[in-house]
Amino acid sequence: MLRAGIVGLPNVGKSTLFNAITRTRKAEAANYPFCTIDPNIGMVTVPDGRLAELQRIAKTGVVIPAAIEFVDIAGLVKGASQGEGLGNKFLTHVREVDAMVQVVRCFEDADVHHVSGTVDPVRDIEVINTELMLADLDSVKKRRDKVGKDVKRGDKAAAAEDVVLAKIEATLDAGKPALSADLSPEERETARSFFLLSDKPTIFACNVAESDMATADTNPHVMKIRDYVSTHLACEAVVISAQIESDLVDLSPAEAAEFLEHLGVKESGMGALIRSTYHLLGLQTYFTAGEKEVRAWTIHAGDTAPKAAGVIHSDFERGFIKAETVAYDDLIACGSVAAARERGLYRMEGKDYVVSDGDVLLFKFNV
Repeated sequence: MLRAGIVGLPNVGKSTLFNAITRTRKAEAANYPFCTIDPNIGMVTVPDGRLAELQRIAKTGVVIPAAIEFVDIAGLVKGASQGEGLGNKFLTHVREVDAMVQVVRCFEDADVHHVSGTVDPVRDIEVINTELMLADLDSVKKRRDKVGKDVKRGDKAAAAEDVVLAKIEATLDAGKPALSADLSPEERETARSFFLLSDKPTIFACNVAESDMATADTNPHVMKIRDYVSTHLACEAVVISAQIESDLVDLSPAEAAEFLEHLGVKESGMGALIRSTYHLLGLQTYFTAGEKEVRAWTIHAGDTAPKAAGVIHSDFERGFIKAETVAYDDLIACGSVAAARERGLYRMEGKDYVVSDGDVLLFKFNV
């Protein structure tokens, strides 16, 4: 299962957010740096309103949503790439995740210590990204030294790898993350094998005060982050309030709705963050729906029908014959599989079919 790491400076709300997103009290959240040392790991279900509609059509009492893993990682400080703070541990833990949710403090509170003394979200982002890029630059230079010997011997594979490394090194030297290097699809695939820290897809979580959630779009800190990440990093920024999310953990759905209404907020930012992270990981969902259960299955975007079938069981992929499929929107519009079939919207697809997000599938196989 793919993992998203929650990263950021100390005391920006990472552990509070982790507890809220996993609906636990697993991670210690305290007003001092490095209260998280070893990473906490939690499974998070992906909110998806389509499940309720499919449940209504299938007339089942069992609904199983998609899920991803989130990891709460210790706070990073300036100099982490040189071992400052928990630098080496932090960088190792970041290397083990597939994407990052970078939490950025967007609230003023004299009672909550900021490691740099003042709240400046763009500076905080640059501190973290600089440390990631410095660590990557060191890794790239060492790898180039290693493959250089093979290049001199005329090794074509090593020469191709060195070309990719050179492009990434130039990008890092220019102060840009490895993810922004101008690489072909083949070169990008090669770059993945380097496991570079700044090559991981990232989403920024703007953590605002409880009282600022309703007016977050005009929060100057949020506005600065959105402008910065869109122009410099080509990334997405979402607004959350870790404190609100923490308060919602112990409330029933009705109580949570009433609480949010009192704050002037239509919905929690947590669902948007989870869904954005899910897509950031390159994931999408297909469904199976029957009297036994309605279930969301996680696949990678671009997966074919046999690959999608293999998520259920390896025998489904090995003995794949065909996939009976209907698009979610078509099924909802028709109201039943029978009606979708009558209208010609229920199809038979073969091994080359690329599954679309929201497809409702039934696999035929033989082993």
